[in-house]
Amino acid sequence: MKKKNASPVDSGKIISVDFVKGNLFNAENAKATNVVGKKIEEARTSLGLTQIELRNLLQMYGVTTHKDIVGRWERGDTVPSSYQLLALSFALMIDDGISYFSDHEDLNMIGMKKLSEYKKDLIATGLYAPIAAEPSVEYIDMPLSYLSVSAGTGAFLDEGNYEMISVPKSKVPQGAQFGIRVRGDSMEPTYNDGQLIWVQQTKELNPGEVGVFFYGDQGFMKSYGLREPSEELRSDFTDIDGAVHLQPVLISFNKKYDPIYVTPDTRFEIVGRVLN
Repeated sequence: MKKKNASPVDSGKIISVDFVKGNLFNAENAKATNVVGKKIEEARTSLGLTQIELRNLLQMYGVTTHKDIVGRWERGDTVPSSYQLLALSFALMIDDGISYFSDHEDLNMIGMKKLSEYKKDLIATGLYAPIAAEPSVEYIDMPLSYLSVSAGTGAFLDEGNYEMISVPKSKVPQGAQFGIRVRGDSMEPTYNDGQLIWVQQTKELNPGEVGVFFYGDQGFMKSYGLREPSEELRSDFTDIDGAVHLQPVLISFNKKYDPIYVTPDTRFEIVGRVLN
């Protein structure tokens, strides 16, 4: 019969009862008093982060979860996994790592202060400096239209047609005013189905620029082009002074889709310029 591993007591080692009582971490007590949740909230608020901002930041560390996960952790409704706890310690820039989330301390406040000062002295020598931390990520709130290009009617930013989302500022091109989702494959391989694109509102585009348009009762994302109108449409593009205007053309990058030639008897509107 295989002999089980002996515990320290079984092996004849003497463990002081006072040592055990003074240093034992009690997981049940910690869970009942929501120690981990309170520690998360304390670190988050000290950095001035909202729960949504922390959730978005955790995505940079590979944590993709329920949208209210930070609130659930802080309320004690659930607890982070070990890997989520590691990600939290990085995202919240916690020097003590996972040990921060424990209510167990070996030193009093004065001792902790002296330890912190000693750590600073070590770093100041340059011999024990930590690896440089990743730069902090700045988030901004941007409107995301519920209407996708290639479908839908109405204005992209009408009341009720959009939601505010928090995104890394570095991911939003300068001048962007709202985001929308691509629908379909007409602009592949540059733009793919479901891709988030950023739009700058404008009523004018240069030929070759990619824009968002209303034509008829649909929204489109296409490359903007102009051409001489055909003979049968020439009169429709001629103004009262006799000047002939160029005919707008909406061009797909995917060659299996034919260009869309805008006719004057159908509603046509340039909504904005695609910036990515």
